[in-house]
Amino acid sequence: MNIHEYQAKEIFRSHGIPIPPGDVATTPEEAEAIARRFGGTVVVKAQVHAGGRGKAGGVKLAKTPEEAKELASKILGMQIKGLTVEKVLVTPAADIASEAYVGIIVDRASKKPVFMVSPAGGIDIEEVAATTPEKILRLPVDARYGLRGYQAGVISPRWPS
Repeated sequence: MNIHEYQAKEIFRSHGIPIPPGDVATTPEEAEAIARRFGGTVVVKAQVHAGGRGKAGGVKLAKTPEEAKELASKILGMQIKGLTVEKVLVTPAADIASEAYVGIIVDRASKKPVFMVSPAGGIDIEEVAATTPEKILRLPVDARYGLRGYQAGVISPRWPS
């Protein structure tokens, strides 16, 4: 199952996980209105089922609502890895110290979910897998119990520096 970033955030939020605010726009005018409501600098992010959105120009900072409208007009309709951007997520910009990749995939061979994390966040995970696979920790998860607390606690110290 592929879900967009905004959908994943809604799922997390519904389960009590603190998630920064954000709304979806399908027109530049909607992006401008959302940015105006949040105030300050926002991020306008293409919502497509593809990695490398930032590298493709699908993730941009807007300092004003008018700039959010302008950027949304450029991002909406663009092609990213053959997919047309029909929605953008507009969310307040945040100061971040570091980024990480976190995902869950189904390993077809074992038919089990695999929790994947990497300190090399913010870039295309496929590129990380091809060039520096040691930066990705893969943790098979028993579907009966889910990710256990003790398993999650050992992830960070095992990350390569």
